[in-house]
Parts: sequence; structure tokens; C-alpha cells
Amino acid sequence: MGAGTGCDAQYLFAEDVLGANRGHCPRHAKTYRNFAAEYDRLQQERIAAFSEFAFDVRSGAYPEKGHLVGIEEKELGAFLSELEGGR
Repeated sequence: MGAGTGCDAQYLFAEDVLGANRGHCPRHAKTYRNFAAEYDRLQQERIAAFSEFAFDVRSGAYPEKGHLVGIEEKELGAFLSELEGGR
């Protein structure tokens, strides 16, 4: 919905102004950016990142020792004892 400069109200949506829509853009909206293309680019980056992650996991390159969080034997023992006691 929109009207000219003499209107009391005009509805604009960020998707229209930012160019996030594909296909139809309302006549009353001026598009200032092409976010749809940016979303496409970001999707390709997501796919690439998760592909690299999956490859590293399968090959054993991830996780490395620096990514691991250890637990002291005493703490692990107490935790396991608590688990067994709850049965």
C-alpha cells in the first residue's frame, strides 16, 4: 500500500526497500540495495563452511587437541558415581 507525497500514511517494508524480495516489488517501494544477491552469496558461504567442517571431521583434522575440553579424573569419577546412584 502506498500513496504520493500528500498521503497521511504509507506502508513500506524493509524487504522492499532493501531488495530482499525476488520477483515482484511493489510499485510504491524504491529499492536501495540488492539484499537478495547478498543472501545468495551468504548461502554459498554457509554451504562451503559446512562442507569444509564435514571434511575436517571425516579426515580427523577436527577437532584438534586445542579444541578439546578435558575433565580431571576425580571429577569424572564423581560424575559417573552420581549417575550410577541415580538409577
